[in-house]
Formats: sequence, C-alpha cells, structure tokens
Amino acid sequence: MSENVHLSSQFDEDLGRLRSNVLQMGGLVETQVMAAIEAYKTGDMTRVKNIIEAEHTVNDLEKAIDDDCAHLIARRQPAASDLRLVFGIIKIVTDLERIGDEAKKIAKGVRRICEAGQLPSDYGAGVRHIAEAALGMVRESLDAFARLDSAMAEAVIRADVDVDTEFKSIVRQLVTHMMEDQRTITTSIDILSIARAVERIGDHAKNIAEHVVFIVDGRDIRHQGKDKKANEESRA
Repeated sequence: MSENVHLSSQFDEDLGRLRSNVLQMGGLVETQVMAAIEAYKTGDMTRVKNIIEAEHTVNDLEKAIDDDCAHLIARRQPAASDLRLVFGIIKIVTDLERIGDEAKKIAKGVRRICEAGQLPSDYGAGVRHIAEAALGMVRESLDAFARLDSAMAEAVIRADVDVDTEFKSIVRQLVTHMMEDQRTITTSIDILSIARAVERIGDHAKNIAEHVVFIVDGRDIRHQGKDKKANEESRA
C-alpha cells in the first residue's frame, strides 16, 4: 500500500469518526428534548434533574469535537468538500449545544411551575404540539446530516415556518389569558418562556439543516428568507 493511499484511508477514518461523534452528540441532545417534552406533560422532576445534569456532557462533547476539527484541519489540510464537511460540523455542534441549552430552559420552566403547585400540561396542547414538531425537526436534521441528504435538509427548513406560526399563536393566547385573569400572569410567563425555548429549538434544527445543504451542495442559504422579506418590504 502506498503512503498516499494509507494517508487517504486514515483521513477517511478521521472524517468518519468525526461524523459519528456529531451523531452521538445529536442523539444525546435529541434525548434531552424528548425528556423536556415528557417533563412538560407529566411534571416529572426526575426528568427535569436529568436534563439539567446532561448539559455538562453535551458541553464536553462540543469542545471535544471542536478540538478534533481543529487538529484535523492542521494535520490533513482538507480541501473542497472535505473542508466544507469539517466547517459544517463545527457549526452543527454549536447549534446542538444550544438546543441542549433550550431543553434545560424548558426543564427549569417546568420546575418553577410545579413548585408553584401547578402542572404545565394544564395549559393546553399548543405547547406540546409545537414541541413535538420541533423535536421532529431536530430528528430529521440529524438524519439529513447522517445521510448527507440536502433534499431532506430543505424539508426541515420549510417546516420551521409552521413552528414559527404556531409559536405566535401561543403568544397571542397567553397574552389574552393574562389580560383576562391576572392571577395567571406568573405561570403564563413561564409557559411563554417554555414556548420560546421550543421555538428556538426549531430555529437551531433549521440551522443544522442549512449547514447540511452547505456541506452537500456548497450553497450557503442562511438568511435567505430574511433577505427576501427585507427586499419585499423595501420595495413596498
């Protein structure tokens, strides 16, 4: 076996290990989000505690993967699509870490509501529904990364519109609820914080999907929706 073939094989192994580590981190974060949804449904304090404690593991994985990416770039000097993959991974793990942060915010919100003697699930199915949708986006964005499937990634990006729309509806409902009964203000604010965290999870899943499109196709499609909206408003 020539030295070049050996080095190429070793490089492929390094890339494969990187991708596996990202998916391991993604699996842990997905579990956090699932646990947060269950805690919202049931008020299970054991789940809340586990979500908060898992943050350290997620943070450690992010740092380890970032270090591996830096070392890979320094040692192998990847070019073209391989370099896109490494840079994409660096961005993806940042979004995964932030999804973990949002899951922790949900858990803390659930804890506050339960400590006040209430159950979050008493506030309707809206938050649960948007949370299931956001979880689906996380799962599908990770599948898109595992398969390096840009079409699957673009479907995740489109799904974010529905999550944003439903979040705005929840906000309107909560504001109306607080105006009608001021005794609900404290809990409604906690529910609003939870809904915002769920909406942000959807945003980060969308970001991951955009990074997958960049890795696979070399297209940077970030902010395109915002740019289009800004252009339309400027012409109005």
